[in-house]
This record gives sequence, structure tokens and C-alpha cells, in this order.
Amino acid sequence: MNIKRNVLLNPGPATTTDTVKLAQVVPDICPREKEFQSIMAPMRDDLVRIVHGGDDYTSVLFCGSGTICIDVTLNSLLDAEKKAFVINNGSYSQRAVDICKAYDLPLIELKQPINSKPDLSAIEEILKSNDDIGYVYITYHETGTGLLNPVKEVGALAHKYGSFLITDTTSAYAMMPINVYDENIDFCMASAQKGIMGMTGLSFIIGRKSIIEESKNYPKRSYYCNLYMQYEYFERTGEMHFTPPVQTIYAARQALIEYFEEGEIKKWSRHQRVMDAIHKGEDRLGLKEILSREVQSGLVSAIKYPDDINWSFDKIHDYCYERGFTIYPGKIENQGTFRLCALGAIDEADINEFWKVFENALVENGVRIPVQYIEA
Repeated sequence: MNIKRNVLLNPGPATTTDTVKLAQVVPDICPREKEFQSIMAPMRDDLVRIVHGGDDYTSVLFCGSGTICIDVTLNSLLDAEKKAFVINNGSYSQRAVDICKAYDLPLIELKQPINSKPDLSAIEEILKSNDDIGYVYITYHETGTGLLNPVKEVGALAHKYGSFLITDTTSAYAMMPINVYDENIDFCMASAQKGIMGMTGLSFIIGRKSIIEESKNYPKRSYYCNLYMQYEYFERTGEMHFTPPVQTIYAARQALIEYFEEGEIKKWSRHQRVMDAIHKGEDRLGLKEILSREVQSGLVSAIKYPDDINWSFDKIHDYCYERGFTIYPGKIENQGTFRLCALGAIDEADINEFWKVFENALVENGVRIPVQYIEA
């Protein structure tokens, strides 16, 4: 099969291998057949193994994009008379705030700057002053900017004051090495189209069994998006409660095979090579990032639009897209940015080729090189 290869520099879905794509081409099967059920249990174990979880952790699969996991954890894991505590320093933690408000959950929101790590003393003060906090929620890696949050330190504070930690690892899981024990993580989450380099439509939560089992007695705020209900059905039957995305699961199984074949450290090294190549191209063309590199994750670079009358993101995007490269607009309010991401089945050579195309796009559109910025 001759499949055109596109290099996706957006923050997901990611570029996939042909073997993952073709893993979806399987005989039609009812997902209630034992043959299909037999692939689910080892997949759940593999998802836990990626973050070095032991027997006290499990994974629970859901149909949907990564946001479904934010929804599920936030609404399912808050006991009556408890408050959610969300550290909000970017567009994806804002999404968690919006979900809490949609369910009318008791909420403490701590707003923090989007371009620096949150203030741990401010977090501790809130935990110290509120003994009814059920969980602390923080984004592991804010994909809108590329900021890496101090999850380990925040988790330690959560545990110190009797709550537990939920972190959205969607754009870090299976890319950056993560150890749930070392980083004080009780629940994390991701979706198949990002770190494991599978297909869109399957997401998963990795978390402590004891807390999931305890949540059986928590208020039920959703029927479809309830963590205990899905967990209990898996444990009892080996199946998802509702119809799973069959072909997507076959692709995820192949993606997991390829993840372990490449290996955690080699995969992270490859992502770092990609980001190094992105940074080199930015520096050569004079492009400026929103964040200092000291606080970046090494997976996402958010770049300011040049101050040039001829700059048009849409025109640059379309020029690159027509030549097999996808760039993506930013998610920072009132600031023109675009993002380049080191996700997916790509390597340094792809980035070197991208910069040739991007530079030609600037030339074609009359944007000065090196690009210009008006100093504030």
C-alpha cells in the first residue's frame, strides 16, 4: 500500500508509522467476542507499565479524545463535601476549570502565569487553609506554551495535606519518561493519537485502584463518563462497558508494540533530537519563543508571529501543508503564536527538510529573513 507520509508538527494527532495505520485493516469482528476481549487486558497492563506503575495502579479505557479523561477524572473522583483544587496556568488547565464549572463542582482555582512555573508556596497555602480539598489537578505539560510544570513537588504537597494528585499527561505520556511513584502521581491520562503514536478515538486513565474503588460511593455525576463504572465493567467482563472503537484499538496495540521495541529512553532521545533541530531552525531564522527554554518541556515550542506586514499564518501554513508539513496556531489569548511540536514518528531529518520549506514560504510571501520583531 502506498500511503502518503505527512509530517505533523501540530500537538496531535501525531505522524504514525504505516504499520500502525495498516493494523486497522482487520476482519470485521463483534467487540464482545472473546478474540477481541483477549487483547484488552495486556493493553491495559502495558499502559500502566509505560509510567512504571505497579499492581496498585490500573488503566481504564474510554472512547474519545484526551478531554474525555479530564472530564471523567474530575467528575468521578470528587467525594461529597470535598472541593476540587485546579492550578490554572494555561489553556489546558483552563479546560479543567471549565469542566468543574460545567458540573457545578465546588472549586478552588489558583491562577498562575502562563510563562513560568507556578508558585509552590501559594499552592501550599491553599492546601493548608482548606482541609476539605479532595484532589489537586495540574497539567503535566501545558501544550499551549510548552511549559513543564513541577508535578512532583505539587504531588508531594497534595499528599502532605491529605489529598491526591491528578495530572493531565496527554502531551507528555510515552514521550517524556514518567514514573508515577517518583513523581507523586495518583492519576494521569493520555490519548492514543499522541505519545504512543496510535489513532484518534481512544483515551485512557492510569490511576490508583484503591481510590477508584473508593469512588464507587462518590456522587454519580455522569453515566457515560464515570470512572468506577468503566473500571468495574472491565474487571468483571474484560470489556469496555459501551461499544469500543475496534479498529482504533488494534492500531493502539500495534503502537504499543512499537513503543516497547523502540524503548523509553531511545524514544525520548529521538524527541529531544527533533526539538533540538526545531530550536536550531528558529535561531537561524530569528524566530522568538514565548517561553524561555529553561522552563520548556522539550516537546512543544510556541513561537511569536513576526512583526512583518507580509506575515500571514494562513499563507505560511498552506504553503507548508501543500508540501507535506503541518504547523499549528497557538492557544495563548491576545498573542499571535504558532507551535512546532516534537511528537510522533518523526526525526531530525524531517525537521531539517521542514525548515527548507518554511524558509521558502517566507521568501514566497515577502517576509524578511531573519524575521523582525518590534521590541516592547
